Amino acid sequence: MIQQQTYVDIADNTGAKQAMCIKVLKGSSSRGKFKRKSAYVGDVIIGVVKKALPNGDVKDGDKIRCVIVRTKQPTLRPDGSYIRFDRNAAVVIDKDGNPKGTRIFGAVARELREKNYMKIVSLAAEVV
Repeated sequence: MIQQQTYVDIADNTGAKQAMCIKVLKGSSSRGKFKRKSAYVGDVIIGVVKKALPNGDVKDGDKIRCVIVRTKQPTLRPDGSYIRFDRNAAVVIDKDGNPKGTRIFGAVARELREKNYMKIVSLAAEVV
């Protein structure tokens, strides 16, 4: 579950290492008192780069569009199983939904295939 002010790791080779979510674009809002939008695996967020490599494509303070590939919050699958990762992670994408980087580090969730991020799935080392 990613919402505003949440820090996420960047899992590609664009040069960014850590970003902070400033807006959830495609997500769901919870029912109840607070109507905050939350992003899960496969949802798109807008973030600000907080830590970056000095020779990367993106710099500190750049606004980037990302898709969530891993969350600490467990994700329920249709077969009744759960998938949960150690940390929150995202991949930098462009306006068309294609990844800006050429490599994806770490495992990504299978739910990205259902959300039509096939390029990210094919670049990933492992799909869980």
